[in-house]
Amino acid sequence: MVQDEQKGEAVAKRDAPREKKPNFFQRIVIFIRQVFAELRKVVTPTRQELLKFTGVVLAFVVVMMALVYGLDLLFVWVTTVVFGTPGGVA
Repeated sequence: MVQDEQKGEAVAKRDAPREKKPNFFQRIVIFIRQVFAELRKVVTPTRQELLKFTGVVLAFVVVMMALVYGLDLLFVWVTTVVFGTPGGVA
């Protein structure tokens, strides 16, 4: 690898041999090893953290439900005012 002087990027030499790409099965094995390595990094929450996260999610869902319900009522009122009641006398 050689550093490009203008942009400071690393580029391969023109004559440099390319690295050989691993075959299909080697790539699967590499992928599975990387998956297990990432799974080792996972930290399970404590019971207190789990309850706190669950409460936050439920509170957020309730707030969003109230917002959507309020907007629905508003849009029903606006369409009733603009177009009138269905089956009403015009």
